[in-house]
Amino acid sequence: MWAHQYDQQPNQVLCSIHPRAWTTNGPESNLFGLEPNFGCCTANMHQGWPKFAANLWMAAPDGGLAAVAYAPSQVTSAVRGGATAIVRVETGYPFRDRIGFAVRSPARASFPLHFRIPAWAEGATLTINGKTSPGVKPGTFHRVERVWVPGDRMELTLPMRPRLTRWHRGSIAIERGPLVYSLRIGEDWRKIRDKAPAADWEVHPTTPWNYALLVDEANPSRSLQVLERPLGAMPFSPRGAPVELRVKGRRLPEWKLENGSAGALPGSPAASSEPLETLTLIPYGSAKLRITAFPKLK
Repeated sequence: MWAHQYDQQPNQVLCSIHPRAWTTNGPESNLFGLEPNFGCCTANMHQGWPKFAANLWMAAPDGGLAAVAYAPSQVTSAVRGGATAIVRVETGYPFRDRIGFAVRSPARASFPLHFRIPAWAEGATLTINGKTSPGVKPGTFHRVERVWVPGDRMELTLPMRPRLTRWHRGSIAIERGPLVYSLRIGEDWRKIRDKAPAADWEVHPTTPWNYALLVDEANPSRSLQVLERPLGAMPFSPRGAPVELRVKGRRLPEWKLENGSAGALPGSPAASSEPLETLTLIPYGSAKLRITAFPKLK
């Protein structure tokens, strides 16, 4: 939290002091540090967590509560009729597909709850005390109105099926649930200056990055293996990523560094006679070096 990056790249294979083709920011803007370009970013970026927590739940116009984002939390709020609602959320989302809710209100109360169902969550289900709530549809808020009793429990399941999206020059990115996944690249962090209590860092790759992916575009799940790991204290780190995707790919030797960045994307489909390798993808936020938009292998 003492080192931020001012300019980041979806395909980011080297973070260094280097003149790049950016029109307004200097060679230091790709570093991780206290003040590459502006120190106000390092001072302000921490606001994201409390603002996220404060906006997980919102009041609904019908006197109920709406769950607009999902994370471990507890909300206490006045609801319709002057009652007090207390709902606790237990989940490993966005790395896990199940979200548990428990009503902790001091007394019975009648009010609606609204659950946001993301557009990608085909087959989403909601159970209330073990019974399925009908009519759950992706891309909507699912409304449930009833007399809630202390101890009522709900479980929302949001299936996270891998899917492909298309980008520049026919490249592909892999998404699963709410997260985009990127190639995990070995990282060599080099301190280039001390600014106590912080420092500025270059990050150099220690493993190859120039791969094309072998995927079944019609059914991406057939091309991927999903591995879930324990959810630890630093999920947004290369080694702490709670989900890994394993996918096959081949290197493209002609895809090289240009002016300190990954060169222009080879067009898809890309041919390669290099050996087929098993690659590991992790959530974008966990990978400080990464390839996110891949050529598709011919």
